[in-house]
Amino acid sequence: MKFRNKNISIAQVREGIATELRARVVGPNANQREHEIMNSPGDRWFAEDRPIRLVHGDASMFIGGLRALLLQSLHPLAMAGVANYSDYRQDPWGRLQRTADFLAATSFGPADEAQRIVNRVKAVHVKVNGVASDGRNYSATDPHLLKWVHIAEIDSFLHTYQKFSRAPLDQTGRDGYVKDAAFVARAVGVIDPPESEAQLREMINSYRPELKSTRESRDATKYLLFKPPLPGAAKIPYWLLMVATVSTLPAWARIPLRVGYLPVIEQVFFRPLGYLMTSAIRWITTTPIDKSSDA
Repeated sequence: MKFRNKNISIAQVREGIATELRARVVGPNANQREHEIMNSPGDRWFAEDRPIRLVHGDASMFIGGLRALLLQSLHPLAMAGVANYSDYRQDPWGRLQRTADFLAATSFGPADEAQRIVNRVKAVHVKVNGVASDGRNYSATDPHLLKWVHIAEIDSFLHTYQKFSRAPLDQTGRDGYVKDAAFVARAVGVIDPPESEAQLREMINSYRPELKSTRESRDATKYLLFKPPLPGAAKIPYWLLMVATVSTLPAWARIPLRVGYLPVIEQVFFRPLGYLMTSAIRWITTTPIDKSSDA
């Protein structure tokens, strides 16, 4: 009887943590929003077996999202828009929730809901424009900036999925993921997004001369690394995720981001830590209710 009660207690703790995690990432109406996206009838942009659904449904997205934010901050014009218009310091969870909602709706939701979310994002982009600290004009509707944000995201999502998922994609799957993501990118306004992993690598390299450290990028990095918007105890798993995230950054991004590069330590300790953390998230979010519904 004691063993059985212990199992119930573990299940209750796990479900409580999962509820809190979903509330942070999806929002206070997480269950309702999940039902609207996953269970509403209608055609989807992507079939159930498409790579984009595998990647965007995996726990590695937690690390991938942090990696994407760090990479995106290295483009001065893209970061200027974030610094001047995003309330990420006062409402960091709001920005995360909007991003998560966009990814979920476009990857898993009915086509009309996916289009509604895309239209909302495009309407917001129209309002984001100004002058960066280096004197250059920027606009969130600029196809060149939109492409950088897109490729930094999908490079990060794909890279961390390959590192930390249980079933990494083969070459066909990786190319398929990039092609799936290109469909969403075009809907938002990206012109000629990459449609294969090779094209993605080429585009990332083509942007490197434009990337550099700025005051805004350094502030964002410090905030993400050292000032997470979490209570004391919750900062520990976040910092573990952040350590794993830093270990996935390319060497060329370390100097402008001012983070260290310790390849041996990262290979032996930090990357296994990333796999451990994503495995823990999978265990937490796969509640007994979820399992029974899949049976």
